Amino acid sequence: MNIGIANDLPLAVEALRRAIARRDEHRVLWVATDGAQAVDFCIAQPPDVVLMDLIMPKLDGVEATRRIMTRAPCPILVVTSSVGANASRVYEAMGAGALDAVDTPTLASGNGVANASEALLTKIDQIGKLLVNRSAAAPSQTVDAVRERSAPLIAIGASAGGPTALAAVLGSLPVNFGAPVVIVQHVDKAFAQGMAQWLDGQTALCVRIACADDRPQAGEVLLAATNDHLRLARDGSLCYTREPAETPYRPSVDVFFHSVVEHWRGDAVGVLLTGMGRDGAIGLKAMRDKGYDTIAQDEASSAVYGMPKAAAALNAARRILPLERIAGDLVAVMGRQ
Repeated sequence: MNIGIANDLPLAVEALRRAIARRDEHRVLWVATDGAQAVDFCIAQPPDVVLMDLIMPKLDGVEATRRIMTRAPCPILVVTSSVGANASRVYEAMGAGALDAVDTPTLASGNGVANASEALLTKIDQIGKLLVNRSAAAPSQTVDAVRERSAPLIAIGASAGGPTALAAVLGSLPVNFGAPVVIVQHVDKAFAQGMAQWLDGQTALCVRIACADDRPQAGEVLLAATNDHLRLARDGSLCYTREPAETPYRPSVDVFFHSVVEHWRGDAVGVLLTGMGRDGAIGLKAMRDKGYDTIAQDEASSAVYGMPKAAAALNAARRILPLERIAGDLVAVMGRQ
């Protein structure tokens, strides 16, 4: 992969160079020493992935990510000294379109080089798989279950740009919104708890991570919280599974949407928000084919018009809406129940 580095600290750049040099298939395409330069370099020499620091001169990593996704979209991995210490900025960058985040490897010697590089290289590998494998086979479906009269399950999928989009949708839902909400956002398990807490502060609803054996409850928002796939079991409870292991999207929106089709016994609404790739498009189509209501975010309001675009191409969405109208539409759906 051709990799761009956006970082103004020479020691950090050297640590990144050493990590990248451990893989013959990777090479450093360019090094930008400030955010504005990173934007210019992405336009002139688009990389396969950008390793984006958060704190830089001229433009910080959040604003640089936002401008890159507008002018020269490409995968962005936030690489910062401490993801935990910069959690709010990490979520802002992911809301602007970054795919993931990892701590900057340290300069080490001997076996320490491999240990310091492992997390970074694993993240790069995951992004590489996402770029290569843009589609996935749809899981088999079972016979349609009998619908139960109750508030519909709101199933939401999102990826790059998702945190901000989710905050906008959840923040516009009223405190008396009576439907259960389950979210699958492409996010590493290390950030899931913090993201749930952050989202909880953006909405009147209760947001928490989804645990095995939880059951979606009216007025509660559950967020997928591991690198395994979240799905509904036959009895309507939530569970995590490693299968399908080969999918580059973890957790997978498609896996969850298909489990809703298979096992949810009431009405449901599928919502596919901003994101890179195609995850969720096939699952949203399966939801529509079953008769569920389906919504996709429109291009103009998407930080990355990949997943919603794929859904639109499959005619998977009954409605394609700008972000600011999605919450109101969900409230209207509830009013028709």
